[in-house]
Amino acid sequence: QVQLGESGGGLVQAGGSLRLSCAASGSIFKINVMGWYRQAPGKQRELVALIYSGTSTNYADSVKGRFTISRDNAKNTVYLQMNSLKPEDTAVYYCYAAALTGQGWGNYWGQGTQVTVSS
Repeated sequence: QVQLGESGGGLVQAGGSLRLSCAASGSIFKINVMGWYRQAPGKQRELVALIYSGTSTNYADSVKGRFTISRDNAKNTVYLQMNSLKPEDTAVYYCYAAALTGQGWGNYWGQGTQVTVSS
């Protein structure tokens, strides 16, 4: 199985920055895509950003130009640098990975880390 451990959430004022980290561990043969989703109270979980094994990226329109996703393949770790944060960025942020193990390909999620942006 694959475990995703997130860190870096917290409380920040509008205009501030936070950096999220997520490390994947377990019996991993290969990771294709890693990324971040978020879920605000009363809303559905939504895509924030994805990064593929070839380093191509995909961002939600709402975070383009403010958030940057990066990846350290040697450490199976993905990062999300969040700048110019807005109150509407407040949500629980979930790490995601599509990984190959001895049981085949699977989709894995972290426990979530709270990001709160005050106005």
